[in-house]
Amino acid sequence: MARRRISAPVRVLVAAATAFAAAAAHAQVYVGTNDRGTLVLSNHASTEASELLLAAPPAPPSPAVAGDSPEPTTPARAAPALWTTEIRAAAQRHALPESLLSAVIAVESGFNPKAVSRKGAKGLMQLMPDTARRFGVKDVFAVHENLDGGAAYLKVLLTQFDNDLRLALAAYNAGEGAVLRAGGRIPAYPETQDYVAKVLARMSVR
Repeated sequence: MARRRISAPVRVLVAAATAFAAAAAHAQVYVGTNDRGTLVLSNHASTEASELLLAAPPAPPSPAVAGDSPEPTTPARAAPALWTTEIRAAAQRHALPESLLSAVIAVESGFNPKAVSRKGAKGLMQLMPDTARRFGVKDVFAVHENLDGGAAYLKVLLTQFDNDLRLALAAYNAGEGAVLRAGGRIPAYPETQDYVAKVLARMSVR
């Protein structure tokens, strides 16, 4: 079958008529005529619509995967295996389960030692300035110091709340005062309740 050529005026009209639809649908457009001389538009090439009139735009890059913590502002992440030795050592120094420490870090910072939250929490274990001072952490971005301060704080909370892991985690997220004001229960803050559930879930899959 002989292929019919499309005149320039027709091409302009077709482009104007189809540009909006193609852009909205992110589709490519092929154009041609059939053996009866009827204009044919298609989103795939065929014998009747063989000329590419409008190319599909390139796919946008995939967005970066957000971390477990809702607040860190630094997107870079370290592989968990990079800190395995340090996490294990800190857990042993403070008589904590390694799985607990690792789960807290995963939820707090996604294993990013340079993470900074909108509230000012910093480092792997997202220590607030007051907490860092309380436990003698001078450089919150130093992995060893941050882990040691965060592990020490967790140990204090576990002791304070009679080894009730849920309450200790709630206090790590919202503060001891919030747990005490809630009558020794997890405060009714959606963020804190979600935080406790996430850490426990991370521990259970290890």
